[in-house]
Amino acid sequence: MNRSPPIEVNVQSDQSEPAHDDSPGDSSSAGEPVSRFFPYPAALLALTISAFAIGTNEFIIVGLLTPIGTDLGVTVATAGLLVSLYALAVAFGAPVITGLASRVGRRKLLLSLMGLFVAGNVVAAFAPTYELLVLARVLTGLAHGVFFAIGSTIAVDIVRKERESSAVAIMFAGLTVATATGVPLGTYIGQSFGWRTTFWAIVLLGLIGFVSSWVLLPRDLENKEQGSFADQLSALVEGQILLVLAMTAIGYGGTFVAFTYLEPILREISGFEPATVSALLVLYGAGVFVGNLGGGKLSDRFGAVQTLVGLFAVQAVVLAAFTFTASDPTWSIVTVFLLGVVGFANVPPLQTYVVNKAERLAPEAVNVVSGLNIGAFNVGIAVGAYVGGWVTEGGNGLSLVDTPWIGALFVLGGLALTVLSWLLDRRQSSSETASVVASD
Repeated sequence: MNRSPPIEVNVQSDQSEPAHDDSPGDSSSAGEPVSRFFPYPAALLALTISAFAIGTNEFIIVGLLTPIGTDLGVTVATAGLLVSLYALAVAFGAPVITGLASRVGRRKLLLSLMGLFVAGNVVAAFAPTYELLVLARVLTGLAHGVFFAIGSTIAVDIVRKERESSAVAIMFAGLTVATATGVPLGTYIGQSFGWRTTFWAIVLLGLIGFVSSWVLLPRDLENKEQGSFADQLSALVEGQILLVLAMTAIGYGGTFVAFTYLEPILREISGFEPATVSALLVLYGAGVFVGNLGGGKLSDRFGAVQTLVGLFAVQAVVLAAFTFTASDPTWSIVTVFLLGVVGFANVPPLQTYVVNKAERLAPEAVNVVSGLNIGAFNVGIAVGAYVGGWVTEGGNGLSLVDTPWIGALFVLGGLALTVLSWLLDRRQSSSETASVVASD
């Protein structure tokens, strides 16, 4: 979930003799820019198109909980588990499958992932039962996590070194555009023509991504040499890295206690019609776009951890305020936009911060740590959506309108962990400075 200005993602490669993808052909034009307006290889467009399809698929359920629940005979809260289970598939699939498949050619692996993505959405479109829809979501979630882990390394390798971060940001821009336009459009399609039609539209997007990747990705991509799977997970013994992963899961996850149920909140509490809800999701997506740009700029200017302290504080306030503004149509519109801004502005500094930590504390496992943080984002989504479902189930004295302030409590937890990590950084910096002075 990254935006421009780009997140600084550093991908380390072993300098030993590279292994090559066994696909035939050549990539002589892989590094040539498309035009002076898009000075990047055409292969990057294929990655961005696929990222758009996958990003649309990730959050499309949020706008379709009510029709899916009605059609398959489950409650809205149960339908909301489709968000949680997808996120868990991403969270556990990204580091595990990426590690286990490290010796498979990246072009072949990426095409296989897009094939799995398309097949999973075909199953979703046909699914006659809730259980089969769950299976379909898990399959596409597995494809999602590994795609972004592998796609990032490909994006870096097909451009010159000075454009590496920009290339990664462009690929993730597909996710940004999906949040801002793909999800609302999919929601409109689902509410107008049935939720299954939305999944057929995602199948079409996935096929376009597959064909684009087949045609445009270089056929002789070098395969990155990796250590053993156990060696790659060695970073998990570093307490400060685990602390940042917890910051990501808890702080980012607070957004999804309320966001997962934003559609029923806007219908049942704010009183908006379905067509208006779709428009408000577009507004939310615009906030996401603005927030990611702003979060990246703030992080570049003030530092990642300092920015996170401020963002989490503001996010907690906005979520708590939505508890009171949701019942007012005018103020709910304002708050929905602000929720989009603050809910996703923390993504660039969180990813930058964990990569910087890994470079300092576990340089042999930077790639895996980056993947683990993607997993942490999705653990946060899963837990947030699950807690939101528990709140909305009833029988506990809580209801839909309580999801925002409970989400704010999660964010405050993330804020506390961020402050702790900041203090540890300052202590370590002071200790290192003292050691340098003493040695002089």
